[in-house]
Amino acid sequence: MELLRKLEILADAAKYDASCASSGTEMRDSRDGKGLGSTSPGMGICHSYAPDGRCISLLKILLTNACNFDCLYCVNRASSNVARARFTVDEVVKLTIDFYRRNYIEGLFLSSGIIRSPDYTMEQVVSVARKLREEYRFRGYIHLKTIPEADEALIAEAGKYADRLSINIETPLEASLTKLAPEKDQRAIRRTMGHLRLKLDETAEAKKTARRARPPRFAPAGQSTQMIIGADQANDRIILSTSSNLYGAYKLKRVYYSAFSPIPDASRALPLQAPPLVREHRLYQADWLMRFYGFEADEIVEENEGMLPLDIDPKLAWALRHRDRFPLDINTASREELLRVPGFGTRTVQRILATRRTTTIRFADLARLNVIRNKALPFIVLSDHRPQPSLLDGAGLAARLRPKPQQLGFGF
Repeated sequence: MELLRKLEILADAAKYDASCASSGTEMRDSRDGKGLGSTSPGMGICHSYAPDGRCISLLKILLTNACNFDCLYCVNRASSNVARARFTVDEVVKLTIDFYRRNYIEGLFLSSGIIRSPDYTMEQVVSVARKLREEYRFRGYIHLKTIPEADEALIAEAGKYADRLSINIETPLEASLTKLAPEKDQRAIRRTMGHLRLKLDETAEAKKTARRARPPRFAPAGQSTQMIIGADQANDRIILSTSSNLYGAYKLKRVYYSAFSPIPDASRALPLQAPPLVREHRLYQADWLMRFYGFEADEIVEENEGMLPLDIDPKLAWALRHRDRFPLDINTASREELLRVPGFGTRTVQRILATRRTTTIRFADLARLNVIRNKALPFIVLSDHRPQPSLLDGAGLAARLRPKPQQLGFGF
């Protein structure tokens, strides 16, 4: 099979893997004339977005889409009727170097179907990274998908060459994974996550205590995972609770949410329709509330509802349920309180805290502070602004803040 045809098949087969952002690695470059490529925090791979909003490029492929496993939700499952292809290690290395030299990409995201055995597959994936780093002195970003059942020594070696490692937990409920992917074991996945965390903790501790020799490098951008949303009956409260547990237990850098997409010749155990994409979007917003705004998973979603509202963002929904905490005087409120005001981002709160050290914040200052005023004004007090009690307590506030419906075009 021609290399171009392989690339067509295996790039398309990798499109369902969402966990390809490239934030949080160490600074490297080749300006000293040694090696090839560069990377920096927030830079790396894929047509994805770094936390600061920059678009980054990626060679995102599978080593092979052949697989011994028959996961019902996967288009590359053993029983799927799709074209199969497999790269050699040298072909992946050549593509990566050639694309990088043409300025098409900034790094590599490599995953694979399971062939022969988990150890054999992991060995092939690691061989790509090893050859790029050692033979070509490639200093760009590398993200490797690891195989949970693979030998610990192979996964440890992967961390030597990769910037980030990831293991897909697949579904938020263990029972769902047993039903939809019987060859996979969520306990084995979590064990591997635990081994990675220990290794990451050891590396971090060695950096603190090392005086002369640099400690061995291990996945400086940490580990991440991905959950499929809408393939089972797990509601948003369960999903966010699972994510919170993963962040706390394994110190994950990211949990990615991938809306289930119906596949050809699908099993009857799967839903016939995909969930609305806005649900995936709301889960990402809720995830940021947990990671950067101090929210707990169980306060974002009402227990008796179980699902995030689709028409408004999770922070606004929380504020509308807790109107008794507002309005807040932004000249005296704590950082934790300000982070819960609709329309206030983390950078906005930093600007507010810095500004009020030297002056009183007034209504005219909000635009300079990049405050989303139509969201924030009903919830805040300024020296020259105080919302009417009837506005904050009124039944029509949610309708007022809800995005207005838009007429869709016809596409021609």
